[in-house]
Amino acid sequence: MQGRRVLVGVGGGIAAYKICEVVSTLAKAGAEVRAILTDGAQQFITPLTVATLSRHPAYGDGDFWQPSHSRPLHIELGEWAEVLMIAPLTANTLAKLAHGLADNLLTNTVLASACPVLLAPAMNTEMWQQHSVQRNWQGVQQDRRYHVAAPGTGMLACDRVGTGRMAEPAELLAAIESLFYTRGDRDLVAQHILISTGGTREHLDPVRFIGNPSTGRMGIAIAQAALHRGAQVTLVHAPVESSLTRLIPGARSIPVVSAAEMQAAMLECFPDADWTILAAAVADVRPAEYHAEKLPKRSLPTHLALTLVPDIAAELGSRKQPHQRLVGFAAQTGDIIPPALEKLQRKQLDAIVANPIDQPDSGFGTESNQAVLLDRHGRQQSIPLCSKLTMAHQLLDFVQTIESKAIR
Repeated sequence: MQGRRVLVGVGGGIAAYKICEVVSTLAKAGAEVRAILTDGAQQFITPLTVATLSRHPAYGDGDFWQPSHSRPLHIELGEWAEVLMIAPLTANTLAKLAHGLADNLLTNTVLASACPVLLAPAMNTEMWQQHSVQRNWQGVQQDRRYHVAAPGTGMLACDRVGTGRMAEPAELLAAIESLFYTRGDRDLVAQHILISTGGTREHLDPVRFIGNPSTGRMGIAIAQAALHRGAQVTLVHAPVESSLTRLIPGARSIPVVSAAEMQAAMLECFPDADWTILAAAVADVRPAEYHAEKLPKRSLPTHLALTLVPDIAAELGSRKQPHQRLVGFAAQTGDIIPPALEKLQRKQLDAIVANPIDQPDSGFGTESNQAVLLDRHGRQQSIPLCSKLTMAHQLLDFVQTIESKAIR
C-alpha cells in the first residue's frame, strides 16, 4: 500500500461510518488517501473526520464550485487516483453511473478518470430489489472499469433482515489491494479454480483430535485474488473462522473436517477444475480407533495407535488431465527447497509453493507470508515477505505462465 493513491467517494447512507475504518487503515498502511463526500454523506460523517483519518482535506460539492484550484478539481482528482472506491453507493449515485450522468463533484470525477472503480452498494432491501435498481446494477457491470463488492445479507439500519448491507471494511480493503495489483484486469474469467485450505482434524473422540495450527488464511487469500480476477472459485475448507469465509461471498464454499471428508469433496470437484491449488494443511495420520463418546481422562490411551490418511495431492496428481494444473504447498523448516522438489515430483504436481514456517511473520496464522515457487520445468521464483493476498496474486501469475509454456 505504501505510496499507492486511492480516492474514496462516500455516498449518503448510514453505512458511511464504516468508511472511517477503511480510510484509517489505508492511511496507516502508507497509502495516499483523498476523499469526496457527497452532500448526503455529510449528514452521516463530517469532512473533518475523514480529513483527520486520511491526513488530507476531504472534498465536497462546495469545493467543486470554488475557483481556488489551479486546475478543475474533478480533473485533478480523476488523474491522480490509481483506484477509486464509492462506498456506500446509493441508488441515486448508481443510477447516475449507469447513465453517464454527472451533476456533483463525485460523479464528475468518475467521468474524468480512467482508473478502476470499486462499487459497494448499501441500501434498504426493498430499494435494492427494485427492478430499476437491479437494471442499473447489472448495467454498470457491463463496463469493465467497474468492479463490485456486492451487498451482504443481515440486519439493516431499518431493522429489516435482508440484502443491502454494505461489504465489510476487510472485504473492501482486500478488493482495493487487488485492484492496485491487477489494475482492474480480469484475466481469469475463463478459469474454474478449486482451492483447499485450513487444517484438517482427525478425531479420537468428539472432543479430542490430531490437528495443526493452520487458520486457512492463505487459501482464503488465493480465493479472494482469483475472484477479484474474474475466476469461478470453489473452496473446500477445513474448520476456519467464519469471518474469513465471509471475505469470499462469490465463491462456492464446501466445509469439511477430516482428511477423508476433504478427499471426497476434492475428488468430486476436481474433474471440473482448470486449476487446483492445495493450500490446506492435511493431517498425515489419524487415530486408528474413533470413540463415539468422550473418553474419561482415566481411559485415555498412553500409547495412541495411528493410521495413515489418504494422500489427496498424490491421488489428484494421478488423475490430472493434460489441460489441468495442479499446485501444492510444502510447509517446511530449514532448507525448504529439496523436500518441496521431492514432493513436486512424487505427487505429479505442476508447481509447488515452498513455504518457510520457521521464519518471522510467515506460515500459519499470520497476515503475511513468503515462499519460493517451483514448477515442473525447473523454474524458481522467490516471493519476499508480503501480504498473503499479494502472494496469492503472484502465485496465480506463476500458474498462468506454466499453462502458457505447456500450450506452446
